[in-house]
Formats: sequence, C-alpha cells, structure tokens
Amino acid sequence: MKLLALDAATEWSSVALWNEGERFARELKAERGHGEQLLAMVDALLAQSGLALGGLDAIAFGRGPGAFTGLRLAASLAQGLAFSAGRPVIPVSNLRALAQQALGAAAEGTRVLACHDARMGEVYWAGFTSADGCAVAATEESVARPEAMLGPARAWLDAAAASVTAGVGNGFATYPALAPLAARLAPVLAEAHPRAGEIALLAARDGLEAAVPPERAWPVYVRDNVALTIAERSN
Repeated sequence: MKLLALDAATEWSSVALWNEGERFARELKAERGHGEQLLAMVDALLAQSGLALGGLDAIAFGRGPGAFTGLRLAASLAQGLAFSAGRPVIPVSNLRALAQQALGAAAEGTRVLACHDARMGEVYWAGFTSADGCAVAATEESVARPEAMLGPARAWLDAAAASVTAGVGNGFATYPALAPLAARLAPVLAEAHPRAGEIALLAARDGLEAAVPPERAWPVYVRDNVALTIAERSN
C-alpha cells in the first residue's frame, strides 16, 4: 500500500509517506503557517520517493482530537490532495497515533493510556490495547478536567490490574493532579506529540476498508461532543 499522511493537531506539522511498508517522515515545529510547512514537506517527500499523488492508494490525516484550527487545516489539505489525485481519505485518531508511539517503546502486550493537553484546563484521553502491534481503542475518546479523568482512568486500569500500562502525551506533565495516575504507568512518554509517521502506519494497517470519500474527511473535535465538518461550517 502507498499512502501520504498529514498532521497538524498540535504546534508540530508533520508529513509521512508509506510505501509498501517503508516509511519516510518529516516534521517541523510551527514557526509560520502550518499550511505552508505541510505542503512543502509533501512536495519534498514525494520528490524523495519518486512517487506522484496519482500513484498513491489514499491520503491519511490526523482527524483529532486536537487544536481546532490545525484539525481543519489537515482535513482540508487531505481533501484537496485526495480530490486532485482521485483517491480516498483515511482519517486516523490523534490519540490512537499517540498510543502507537508508546507501543513502539513498551513491552509486547502493553496497554496504553493516552492523555494530551486540550488547553482550557482539560485533557483529551483514551485507553488503548494492542492488536498485532497496532493500537486499538479500548475506551471512548473523552475530554475532561484532570480531576474528573482520574476516576474513569483508574477504573480502566483496575479492570486489568495484571497488565502493564504505558502512558503517553503531554497531559501527564502539564497537570500535577495526574501525578498519582502517572505513577501507575510505565513508561510514560510525557513529551510525545501526535505524528504523521504513526498515522501513516495505522492507516496502512486499517487499509482501504477504513477509507472515506474526500468530502467526508471530517475533523473530530471531541470537546462538547462537537464533530463539525468543513462542509457544515461553510453552509
């Protein structure tokens, strides 16, 4: 499978190219517009690989949760590239992409608790298990104040007390209230952020069965249960 992946859910812009199991990726911290950075990295990766958009099977993107502006940008760029190439789009959860990073650093069979700063005193979080080395959602993706997250997160950990659970995401370092929870996790990748590399891997594993038409490349915000589409916002 050949696909291009984009992400702009945080202050980092990243792009990855998956070519039949071989992965190439680039990322930059945003010093100017995410859009310019993403398009420049897309051009560079395609030139490096010798592939054209029309030679890809799909375009993948980080669909959220994350920064509203970044999610809309990634979705709109994925739409534009997919329409141009006549290819479908594969949306991938940013929390799932975070969890995939932790699986790569943890022992086989480890579960993952992903927790990322959602600003406004809240975190995005979800629990994940591993299936053949890929992160699989084990809880709903939620947004909550750190104190409100503790109860359900502990309940999920207690439900499989014998299992080792890793932690990933900057929520653990941002909010001191989560320190008792982080103490139960090993390792804790507190500096990790979502990356297109993991989005590409997960999209390739999900395959075209998870693809949607470009017009359905919608960001998922999670906060306040809002999942607005670009099309809805323009109506």
